[in-house]
Amino acid sequence: MFDIRPDDLSDARTCGLLALHLAGMQATSPADSVFALDLTGLQTPDIQVWTAWDGSSIAGVGALRTVSAGHGEIKSMRTHPDHLRRGVGTAMLRHLIAQARARGISRLSLETGSGAAFEPAIALYRANGFREGPAFGDYRQSAFNRFFHLDL
Repeated sequence: MFDIRPDDLSDARTCGLLALHLAGMQATSPADSVFALDLTGLQTPDIQVWTAWDGSSIAGVGALRTVSAGHGEIKSMRTHPDHLRRGVGTAMLRHLIAQARARGISRLSLETGSGAAFEPAIALYRANGFREGPAFGDYRQSAFNRFFHLDL
């Protein structure tokens, strides 16, 4: 249904969706709890970004970061507002899980927030086997941040 492909972050549509994602995280999270990455943060050797397309329209974005040997992190998951509730998030999440498996990653983790704005994403992660757990990597547990893990 969607064409999911690697993205080099040079397309204005990708940059626009990532800017929307960052603005959304800043608007719905305490300032000290925003861990969404800007374009520069996503352009590092340990991160691969993919975008989902519906014809020539960007439908979503997601990234996979290498935390350590065998441990990956999902970053920058966002569905374009024009494509909500059409399965973009599920398609992207399953793609990222498959990519993680193909890379030999045995544990996949993510950080998200609390509150109504985050509930659809949390439901998606839970529906795909992620379980809530402790902070990982350089993150610190807080009343706002939540951490989910999937053993592959």
